[in-house]
Amino acid sequence: MARHSLQRLLGLIPTLLMLITVAFLLMRVAPGGPFDSDKLLPPDIEANLNAKYHLDESLPQQYFRYLGQVAVLDFGPSIQYKDWTVRELIAQGIPVSSTIGLAAMLLAFVLGTTLGITAALKQNTRADYLLMGVGMLGISIPNFVIAPILILLLAVYAGWLPAGGWDWGIASMVLPVVTLSLPVTAYIARLTRASMIEVMHSNFIRSARAKGLPESLIIRRHALRPALLPVISFLGPATAAMISGSVVIERIFSIPGLGSYFVQGALNRDYTLVMGVVIFYGVAIIVLNFLVDLVYAWLNPRVRYDQNR
Repeated sequence: MARHSLQRLLGLIPTLLMLITVAFLLMRVAPGGPFDSDKLLPPDIEANLNAKYHLDESLPQQYFRYLGQVAVLDFGPSIQYKDWTVRELIAQGIPVSSTIGLAAMLLAFVLGTTLGITAALKQNTRADYLLMGVGMLGISIPNFVIAPILILLLAVYAGWLPAGGWDWGIASMVLPVVTLSLPVTAYIARLTRASMIEVMHSNFIRSARAKGLPESLIIRRHALRPALLPVISFLGPATAAMISGSVVIERIFSIPGLGSYFVQGALNRDYTLVMGVVIFYGVAIIVLNFLVDLVYAWLNPRVRYDQNR
C-alpha cells in the first residue's frame, strides 16, 4: 500500500503539468483579451498593462514563467479583481464551495445508499419501482431546472427559506445543498441497488443464511460492505465534480463561492484566476481519487496494491 501510495503521489506531477499546459493554451487561443472592452484603451496604457502582467512576452516565456510561479504556489495577481491575488480569491471561495459540496455529498451518500438498499431488499415490488422511478427523475432533471422550482415552492410561496444569499446559516444552505445533492442521490441509489442485489445473490450470503443467521445481521455484517464498493469508487470523482459543479448553483443562489469567481474570471478573460481555479480543481480530483483507492482497499481485503503480479 505504501509503495502504491507513493507512486500515485509521484503521478500527480505529470498529470498536473499536462493540466496546466492544456488550460494555459486554451486560455490563450480563446478570442478576446483581459483588457478588451467597449471603450478602447489608449495604446500606451494597454502596452503598460500588458507589460505589468507579462502579456507582452512570447508564449513560451509566459508559460515557463507561470510554471515557476506555480512551483512556489504563487498563482499571480488577478487581472480583473484589483489588489487581490489569485491565491487570496481561492482561499476566500474554498470554504463556501467546500461546505456546500461536502454537505451535499454527505446528504447524497446517506440518502442514496438508504434508498438503494431499501429498493434492493424490496426488489420488484411497488416500493422498488417507486424509488427507482424517482431516482430516474432525479437523474433526468438538471440542477438549473430543480433550483428555480425549489425557490418558487419553498422560498416564494411558502416563505420557509431564503431564495438566495449566503450568511453561513443553516437556512441559507438548505436550498443549494438539496439542489446539488439530488442528482447524485439518484445515481448512488441506483448504483447501490444494483450492487446490493448482486451481493444478496452471492454464494457467501447463501452460506450465511444456511447457518441460520438473522437477515438483519447478514445485511449489516456480510452484504453491506461489499455492496458499497462500487459506491466508494464513485464517490471520489463525484465529490470533486460536486464541488466544482456548484458553479451553476452558486450563480443561481448568489453564493460567493469559487464557482462564481471561475465564471466571472472566464467571462473577463482573467487568465491567472481561471488557471488558479483549474489547478485547484485538478488537485482536488486527484487527491479525492487517491483517498478513494485507500478506502477501497480497506473495504475489500482482496485488493493488495503492493503485491507482485
